[in-house]
Amino acid sequence: MRKGRFLAEFELYIMLALARLGDEAYGVTIRQEIEVRTGRPVSIGAVYATLGRLGDKGLVDFRVSEPLPVQGGRSRKYCHLTPQGRKALVHSTGMLARMMDGLVPEFDPGRSTS
Repeated sequence: MRKGRFLAEFELYIMLALARLGDEAYGVTIRQEIEVRTGRPVSIGAVYATLGRLGDKGLVDFRVSEPLPVQGGRSRKYCHLTPQGRKALVHSTGMLARMMDGLVPEFDPGRSTS
């Protein structure tokens, strides 16, 4: 991966949410996925700003749906990883896993802290 193309923590969260949600990924579902999995509040503005940056980097692509079939229904802007985005996600998560390999148990991400 070229210099300057590494993913920041929140970008990684967004991309992981996109990978999990598949065709159902849009701003609100991405926000909910991150909040449920991380236990931290996420502003919808942060989600959209990050999606814009990832789009500018060519890692995420968008499609706009037809308006929802209800009175006042709005279109949704669905998001998905591009092939370049999938490659970046695999690369970043692989680096993270290698960095965590062999850490003492108190740093085990699968272990509950409660």
